[in-house]
Amino acid sequence: MIQYIEQILPALLSGTKMTLSIFFWTLICSIPLGAVLALGLVSKFKPLVWLLNLYDWLMRGTPLLLQLIFVFYGLPVIGIIFERYDAALFAFILNYTAYFAEIFRGGFQSVPRGQFESACVLRLSYGQTIRKIIIPQVFKIVLPSIGNEVINLVKDSSLVYVIGLGDLLRAGNVATARDVTLLPLVLVGIIYLALTAICTIVLKVIEKRSSVWR
Repeated sequence: MIQYIEQILPALLSGTKMTLSIFFWTLICSIPLGAVLALGLVSKFKPLVWLLNLYDWLMRGTPLLLQLIFVFYGLPVIGIIFERYDAALFAFILNYTAYFAEIFRGGFQSVPRGQFESACVLRLSYGQTIRKIIIPQVFKIVLPSIGNEVINLVKDSSLVYVIGLGDLLRAGNVATARDVTLLPLVLVGIIYLALTAICTIVLKVIEKRSSVWR
């Protein structure tokens, strides 16, 4: 059994690399975009709010799997063609930006209005108010919810198999079908558990350090 694990482990680790790449770039892009969209959602410019709410409704109201299929197989019909990796990343960023935007909107709305009024008294600009006063408070408020989405993202990354990307789950499925054994899928499960455990530990450390903003 050890020899078999050593035989299939390189393929699983290669799939893990793809999974981590989707995970990393989705987080890097969707969290800041979500924060920016949240500012638009709480703005007083009604056409922008309506447009962003429509985007939020579409992204959160349809399955990520369907969005992946639409981006890779549907958009070429109108001449928009993505490579497999780019299609997966584009769909993931669009989807998770909507979720993070909703999380940040709740955070912004939970900050007392008096914080903005105090900033005006101190003659801080809107940008300074958001950056120096509001964002640190919002970050502390939304951190647990962001943590849940981060864990979900680790697992959702397995959906890229539907467009033929060689991620961790696909590598396990290929080995299982070829060798007629469930051991590769057991190893896939162990790797996913390890990834979620690492994310959980990192998030707890960040949450503990952010307690300075209480």
